[in-house]
Amino acid sequence: MKIAIINGPNLNLLGDREPHIYGNTKFEIFLKELKEEFSTVELDYYQSNHEGDIIDKLQECGFSYDGIILNPAAYAHTSIAIADTVRAISTDVVEVHISNVYQREPFRQKSYVSAAAKGVICGFGLDSYRLAIHFFVK
Repeated sequence: MKIAIINGPNLNLLGDREPHIYGNTKFEIFLKELKEEFSTVELDYYQSNHEGDIIDKLQECGFSYDGIILNPAAYAHTSIAIADTVRAISTDVVEVHISNVYQREPFRQKSYVSAAAKGVICGFGLDSYRLAIHFFVK
């Protein structure tokens, strides 16, 4: 099984950025834990602060991977293009967010990506990614 984890803008700052919201763990450290826990799954990781690069990566993985875990970050609330890409590919996409977006600012409570995704997991910290992997390997 091959799963892509694609993170959007500012998620390269995890561990340093607003730890009261996003925690203190850098994603690279968490990814090592995931790879150990799900050793039978090939987990590929990609992060970009650029919308077009995220679209390119979705298209690259979207016809050959068994699943995509996408944290579009702020692009969830602004990018019709990313939502259109999720609709255009054949691989199921689970949208994840580290924080519970429904406990945050009103603009974060609307995601264009959610309507295109297979499902949405939010509010469980980095474990949101783990829960998404469980969905794909079930």
